[in-house]
Amino acid sequence: MLVTGPAIRAVAAGAAEVVVLAGPEGEAAARLLPGVDEVVTWRCPWIVGSPPAVDPASVADVVSRIRSLAVDEAVVFTSFHQSALPTALVLRLAGVPRVAATSTDYPGSLLDVRHLVDESVDVPEPERHLALAAAAGYQLPAGDDGRLAVRRPLAALPDDVAAAADVPYVVLHPGASVPARAWTPLRCAEAVETLAARGWRVLVTGSPGERTLTAQVAGSSGVDLGGRTTLAQAATLLAGAAAVVVGNTGPAHLAAAVGTPVVSLFAPTVPAVRWAPYAVPTVLLGDQAAACAGSRARECPVPGHPCLATVTADDVAAAVDKLVGGAPL
Repeated sequence: MLVTGPAIRAVAAGAAEVVVLAGPEGEAAARLLPGVDEVVTWRCPWIVGSPPAVDPASVADVVSRIRSLAVDEAVVFTSFHQSALPTALVLRLAGVPRVAATSTDYPGSLLDVRHLVDESVDVPEPERHLALAAAAGYQLPAGDDGRLAVRRPLAALPDDVAAAADVPYVVLHPGASVPARAWTPLRCAEAVETLAARGWRVLVTGSPGERTLTAQVAGSSGVDLGGRTTLAQAATLLAGAAAVVVGNTGPAHLAAAVGTPVVSLFAPTVPAVRWAPYAVPTVLLGDQAAACAGSRARECPVPGHPCLATVTADDVAAAVDKLVGGAPL
């Protein structure tokens, strides 16, 4: 969702109102994006990683909700490995008169604007989405640099979190959206200790469901903030960090959206060119030529998780030094 932000701003520059249709996992991020007026949430069976069964009643419900909005036009943003056509069919059933999408498959009457791209060429996802917006007739307004962004002003931090962030700090986010993209908890804990020994306060973040993980990783050297911020508050926390250490997962893009440098622990199951943090200083760690490259695996298909197992705590500390010019005084 966050990487679609620049394209949504382009659409918003030429539209009276922008409604985003998002899954439950993307709803909070959609509400942070400049240019978004309303969010409709639906758990789409052909997009989410753990898809529900196709339920005719659920499809009928979302069709009804979209129809009630009297939408004039829809632009369907998908990643390079997703099909836009099922969503286009839902939009047609809802009476949307003009639909644009990127599609290598023959769309029949489902699309009015069929944007064709060479998917063998890796392009950053934000740029891929901007190209579709342009094909649909929407351009970023003058002065918009096309970077990721969130609404300003940023949310206030809870008092206890603000107190933890009162000195120069690094954020380490150990979780990942799928296991194949995660650095091991042991290595994360070692990185916390190494960074703390170099003078950094290390704030360990995670969702409410990751509190066991964040407590383990923070140990006695870091500050455990697992489950203690909303997504909007996490944006504020990341904005104040000297750097963020994170895998290929949502907070990497949230860091990019607030302009914070990223140490990216990047498992190459998807191409880094497409999915690395966009347009912020980044040090990419991990073996990008590992056997899992391009597999889009959710569980690591190679024993020992070699793409990230070779990354050490010292590598992370050196990457932080490179991004920020050394440890705090």
